Amino acid sequence: MYALAAPVETELDIRKSRFIGIVMPVASREAAMRELDALRVRYPNATHYCWVLLCEGASGFDDDGEPGGTAAKPMYNVLMHKGLANVFAVVVRYYGGIKLGAGGLTRAYGQAVSEALKLATLTAVEPTVEPRYRCSFAHEATLRRLAERHAAEVLDAAYDDAVTLRLRLKVRDVEAFEADATEALSGGLVRSDD
Repeated sequence: MYALAAPVETELDIRKSRFIGIVMPVASREAAMRELDALRVRYPNATHYCWVLLCEGASGFDDDGEPGGTAAKPMYNVLMHKGLANVFAVVVRYYGGIKLGAGGLTRAYGQAVSEALKLATLTAVEPTVEPRYRCSFAHEATLRRLAERHAAEVLDAAYDDAVTLRLRLKVRDVEAFEADATEALSGGLVRSDD
């Protein structure tokens, strides 16, 4: 998986129609919709604002009046081919008076996103998990130190007759963390995922 380091924009002229391809990193659907509103203000007389959002739990798309499957689908295909996450792609179109047909539209929208991505800096995103680990109060400080040593983020802690820490770890680090923690806590570590 990859994420965009920063927003990028490019412009294509295809048979008198102007296609402005914009890709940007986003963290939520709400943020993406704010960006879309800003683009509608920035390009007030455009004919279409077609978009695709790939964001955990909040993905979506809109052909914005173009024939079904000719705008968002090719944009989506380009984003998926690049393995992108938390990305918002918008193609703003100014109609130039010459119909492009379904094939022409499909190529134009896909090309607008593809050309923007050629200018983008992509950063690798490693998958993470958020397991819960339960231990005695006496072992909490040791577990927190081990989490820090393995670059795990402590997301929250719950206390009852023991301590439960919810961590965020890279998937590739889970096995090593659990082995070290089990040894350091003399077997006193229990993974308690809900």
